[in-house]
Amino acid sequence: MSQAYLSIHGIHKTFGSFTALRDVNIDIRKNEFICLLGPSGCGKTTLLRIVAGLETPTQGQITVGGKDITQLPPAKRNFGMVFQSYALFPNLTAYQNIAYGLQGRKLSKAEIDGKVREGLALVDLEHVSSRYPAQLSGGQQQRIALARAVVLSPDFLLLDEPLSALDAKVRLKLRTEIRDLQEKLGITTIMVTHDQEEALSMADRIVVMKNAEVMQIGSPQEVYDRPNSPFVADFIGAINFFGDASNSQQHGDRQPLAVRPEHIGIAPASSKGGVQAVVKHIEFRGAFYRLTLQTDSNPEFPSQTVTVDVSAHLTHQLKLAKHSVVTLELPKERFITFQSAALVSV
Repeated sequence: MSQAYLSIHGIHKTFGSFTALRDVNIDIRKNEFICLLGPSGCGKTTLLRIVAGLETPTQGQITVGGKDITQLPPAKRNFGMVFQSYALFPNLTAYQNIAYGLQGRKLSKAEIDGKVREGLALVDLEHVSSRYPAQLSGGQQQRIALARAVVLSPDFLLLDEPLSALDAKVRLKLRTEIRDLQEKLGITTIMVTHDQEEALSMADRIVVMKNAEVMQIGSPQEVYDRPNSPFVADFIGAINFFGDASNSQQHGDRQPLAVRPEHIGIAPASSKGGVQAVVKHIEFRGAFYRLTLQTDSNPEFPSQTVTVDVSAHLTHQLKLAKHSVVTLELPKERFITFQSAALVSV
């Protein structure tokens, strides 16, 4: 890996007897887009606030470009931040909201006007410059908040669940726009999200967190194809476990096997060499169907519920429906295994 631009080293954070972060270490390259992903309460927002200077770590260090910023106040850190709630001033127009942060920077009116218009153009909202936040859609408000952050030419950008308040269609559009804008500006970005699809589609690397610790860091494909623990496998995408995953996490003696729903083959009941199963539930997902099946007991795996994704074409070809009997083909080469050493944070 190339040299880190933003380095998070040995960060601990406690609130009284509660540990919010435990020995967090992340090295982020310049211009990289990082997603902090994890369930509610795992510590990801606390970590973002520490990077912003809104919280002070109990222990550890934050450096940007080799400079220690751990004790600097937020105003001295030169970052942009976009919140879930947009945080626009309701009594200011879109233009005035973007200009607000520039007004304390010893710039001329002409320079401020130029930067504001550049920001509006970046998010393709020149036509709403005179409107107030209440006159804008949720997606437009979030894009104005984004423009307000980037016109300051920050060293890095922090995004705190920026899309969670938007409806599904707007979220899809805006996540593409945010990523395109980040690449165009070449700005180092950290985004907090609990949405695995958001992280998989937007991030260069994902930092998966659980209970105040980092569980795994890797590209979206790495954490999806090669999760280092049952937790990561289960949190990112759908997964089938064969064996007692919860027991293996506690004791490390019986390691589960896991396989993604799209990697299990399905064939007529008369096929040889697979595992017999009955369709218990069938769910239409557009291009594919998600089937829930109950397997028969066999020497390798006991009877259990299995999720399989099947193309719409094959579903119709095999005339699959509730109570259909089929054969599951379990490809050994696509099984994910977990080593006991990988069940601790990295």
